[in-house]
Amino acid sequence: MSKHYLEFEREVGEIEKRIAELKSLEGVDVAELPIKDLDEEIDRLEIKQLKILRRIYRKLTPWQKVQVSRHQDRPHASDYVNTIIDNFVPIAGDKRFKEDPCMISGIGKFRGRSVVVLGTEKGRNTRERVKYSFGMPKPEGYRKARRLMQMANKFNMPIITFVDTPGAFPGVEAEARGQSEAIASCIETLLEVDVPVVSVITGEGGSGGALAIATANKVLMLEHSIYSVISPEGCASILWRDAKSAEQASEALKLTSETLEELNIVDDVIKEPVGGAQRDPHMVIKRTSRAIEKSLRELEASNLNLKQARTERFLALSR
Repeated sequence: MSKHYLEFEREVGEIEKRIAELKSLEGVDVAELPIKDLDEEIDRLEIKQLKILRRIYRKLTPWQKVQVSRHQDRPHASDYVNTIIDNFVPIAGDKRFKEDPCMISGIGKFRGRSVVVLGTEKGRNTRERVKYSFGMPKPEGYRKARRLMQMANKFNMPIITFVDTPGAFPGVEAEARGQSEAIASCIETLLEVDVPVVSVITGEGGSGGALAIATANKVLMLEHSIYSVISPEGCASILWRDAKSAEQASEALKLTSETLEELNIVDDVIKEPVGGAQRDPHMVIKRTSRAIEKSLRELEASNLNLKQARTERFLALSR
């Protein structure tokens, strides 16, 4: 269970703190305590905590969902890869400039199938986040991803991608190395491959930086993740000239999983445990694995021309 509480979870955090204090008293003579039954009080508080979490997460606003999607304890791309991909072999470098660790790339086995796996990694602590550019790939990361996409097509391997990025790296050096061209090339390649492509939005799905590896036949989305053309802060800065209007922007962007499923932008929403994926990463990864398996089975069993269906899917979104 996550020990990092968001602002709107403050009451839950206070109860958790009280539970921890009571548990530290286990073994102490109850006669010396103001509480008659320690275990009963702990159980009461745990039930109260769960009820409050359910109440909060039943009515999350879009801005609160943005905060949940960015929670540092949500499972990362590396967690999904390490748990559900067997015999994973990472492949590094774009053969032009250098390796971008932010873009996890490699081949492995998913439930007996040979697959190509791509994913954006954010990192958990400050050192890791700097190493992974806070989850924002650079041109070499996208060019590496494109190389893997082409490999998947050549050897007839499905492509599975895990998306959690606020967007592509915005630095001057990235623009100088052709960031927009690298992203466009990834999208073009995904529209050209003949193999099944399944993408999962696990946290943030931001702008073209996300679309570069999410132009898929099936787009899945975790319940409390977000997917948008721009970050709420970026949108607020442009439309309201004030990043502090991010809450208002998150309402306007229609970035939540329920809305995007209604608009047919995503195909399936993966339920998260009460309180978000950060409270039970193992359960979320297990559910995600089942959802990917279901999507691949449906695509492999269909008589569709996967390349044509993928193209038509994304052209339809612009009409």
